[in-house]
Amino acid sequence: MKNKHLTQKEPYSQLISNIGALLEKGRRAAIQSVNNILVETYWNIGKQIVEYEQKGKEKAEYGSLLLKRLSRDLKAKYGKGFSRSNLQYMRLLYLKYPKCQTLSGKLSWSHYTELLSVSDDLARSFYEKQCINENWSVRELRRQRNSALFERLALSKNKKQVLKLAEQGQLLEKAEDILKDPYVFEFLDIPEDTALSETELERKLLSRLSQFILELGKGFAFVSRQYRITLNNKHYKVDLVFYHRILKCFVLIDLKIGTVNHQDIGQMNMYLNYFKEEENMPDDNPPIGIVLAADRDEILVEYALGSISNQLFVAKYMLYLPDKKLLEKELRYLLDEKNKEEDGDE
Repeated sequence: MKNKHLTQKEPYSQLISNIGALLEKGRRAAIQSVNNILVETYWNIGKQIVEYEQKGKEKAEYGSLLLKRLSRDLKAKYGKGFSRSNLQYMRLLYLKYPKCQTLSGKLSWSHYTELLSVSDDLARSFYEKQCINENWSVRELRRQRNSALFERLALSKNKKQVLKLAEQGQLLEKAEDILKDPYVFEFLDIPEDTALSETELERKLLSRLSQFILELGKGFAFVSRQYRITLNNKHYKVDLVFYHRILKCFVLIDLKIGTVNHQDIGQMNMYLNYFKEEENMPDDNPPIGIVLAADRDEILVEYALGSISNQLFVAKYMLYLPDKKLLEKELRYLLDEKNKEEDGDE
């Protein structure tokens, strides 16, 4: 009798679990459905505002009499949700996405208000694709915007690659695609003048592992810290080891609090050769190595990497947010220069 009671109890607990899973799935679907209807409704409101303008009444720019009046009257009749800024975003939603079908069902109204505050069309397109591809929350989107992710990725690319980045988001097809320069660790909340050891920096990064992986990018899975390699009875340690699920390879990271030197690069090259021979499984791709330093001498790095056949990169990190306006200016300058070069070739 006792055994019978136990066998009945187990399926019942599974029944409770199954019902709970269905409820959660249903609630998520309901929230998503309501959100899609809300975004579509706001798009149609924006369309109404723009069409009213086009009849010769007035431009509904932020602060205009039309938006002030609309905000006052709609709030009086329908309640909250019709602030002047919200109405301006509805208007912008229609102007930036003239076809309602191009709006993504994966993005909330809060996502779109954040995206619509990005003035540059290329950057906005990039962040929209990344939100969809990587399922960013609004908080993650805001953090990546503030850290100038688009500019950091785009500055190392040619014009064609920048346009592709904006249209498709970050595609991870080869080793270079996972690289950022610089990496930004502002989430550690470390004052600029704080003296850190490499061990302390490593410990702080791992204490914020989810934010660290968000900065590294999609596909990274943490494997180990201080990964020990033994050669001829001498021990070496790789600071951080990850596995990249998309590129199907190990990614080794060594942290340097000062300027990277040629010994650091040579040591990482040794680690890569070791992993290739001793740790890789038959279906793994060659490992990637990143020496992540506070600073670097570009000429030294160029010569030190000159004859290395492994996928080895040297990148910088920052403990504070970069000057976003300066990065935007640099990117715009590079794109303008490339436009001039192309016009001269025609």
